[in-house]
Amino acid sequence: MANCNDLFKKFQEKITLTSTKRDDLKQARDALRKRIKNYFVNDKEETPPEFWIQGSYKMLTIVNQLDGEYDIDDGIYLQNIDSDDKDNWPKPETVHDWIVKAVQGHTEEDPIDKRACVRVVYSGNYHIDLPIYGVHQDETYLAEKGEKGWHLSDPKALIDWFTEQTKVNGELIKKTVKYLKAWSDNKAKQKGIKLPNGLILTVLVVEGFEDMEEDDVTFGRTIRNISNKINDSFIVYNPIDKEEILSERLTDTQKEDFKLLISELLDSADKALGETSKKKACKIWREEFGDRFPNCDDIEDKLFTSSPALLRDDSRSA
Repeated sequence: MANCNDLFKKFQEKITLTSTKRDDLKQARDALRKRIKNYFVNDKEETPPEFWIQGSYKMLTIVNQLDGEYDIDDGIYLQNIDSDDKDNWPKPETVHDWIVKAVQGHTEEDPIDKRACVRVVYSGNYHIDLPIYGVHQDETYLAEKGEKGWHLSDPKALIDWFTEQTKVNGELIKKTVKYLKAWSDNKAKQKGIKLPNGLILTVLVVEGFEDMEEDDVTFGRTIRNISNKINDSFIVYNPIDKEEILSERLTDTQKEDFKLLISELLDSADKALGETSKKKACKIWREEFGDRFPNCDDIEDKLFTSSPALLRDDSRSA
């Protein structure tokens, strides 16, 4: 088979945030935290909240987006509510309003008060999502506007879960998550559709991960396993709360679009991994990943020994 492992590694560098971008995010996060703390101390005269970074930034699976706008999630843990009596907590709409007031004017764009967080937009660059939490009897509750209200949600446990997966499977699992996210970003832009969010993609990779040491073969095998799973049953559970079905957030159309695109990706991976020409294999991968994947024209072609299709198995051909 044509070995494109080096091309995948170059692609990984392309989709990974530079140290400069990470520093910019960190500085923006710290300035925002300071502003929120000052609001609670000076305006409300109450104990300021604590903070905990979460999501893909914490997991180290954040990727550059094609539209240039990437984001981080910085959890706000309120310290001015009664940790002993949850019945006395203010409504989620009220605590959202606190944060909106705290960050108003911090950037040129008005903050966006979303259902499960407050979003601060740094125009044309990135945004910071601020989910708001309360802790009662050592359990963490998210302030979500609407019917759900305060409900159990523990982002720290989710990070612990992924950290454990990395310990068991190695760093390649993080890279595989990033490959799938970058592929999804490319396809969503190409097709003008919305695909599953980063958390669903991460869970699918973890559940389907098959370490073959090489990045390209590992990705192909993992995609095969994901395709088999979602075609059999497109149900994705929250790994730390099996009562929550993450895939319920998707519409039927989104599920069908994703299944079709994953099937096409599997076909492409199968062809690329069975190809004897590295240049031809590169062009197949580039069709899936887009222009951020290394240019294939400059490859000094080399023919590799042909191998049987690596991805098709009885469960797929049945």
